[in-house]
Amino acid sequence: MGFSNARAIAILNQEFRTGTVFLALYTTSPTAADTGTEVSGGAYVRQPITFSVPAVEAGQQTIKNLAEILFPIATADWGTITHFGIRTAATAGTLITFGALQNARTINAGERLTLTIGNGVLRLS
Repeated sequence: MGFSNARAIAILNQEFRTGTVFLALYTTSPTAADTGTEVSGGAYVRQPITFSVPAVEAGQQTIKNLAEILFPIATADWGTITHFGIRTAATAGTLITFGALQNARTINAGERLTLTIGNGVLRLS
């Protein structure tokens, strides 16, 4: 099932561009039931993420992060980050969407995860 361009734009704007949303990191899939293992401890905190206006890319309405996202330097090992989630709050809140990272990344103490501009991509068709 697909969405019309107008509906896809409306959904992306409503869910990801009205109010602040936060990027969360997971070591297991959050799943639709929000049961994954989010990173905790070691100075980890969710980061706010601001998305671009939806635009058609590869036939799908697409939004991308407008600014670089710098997670804090880990003060303890975070493990292997395999998934991300977009959530409605800095703590607790509702999981809006989730997905697997293209490349899992192990974060050890003293390291920092950075998401460069335009690499946080969400698509809806």
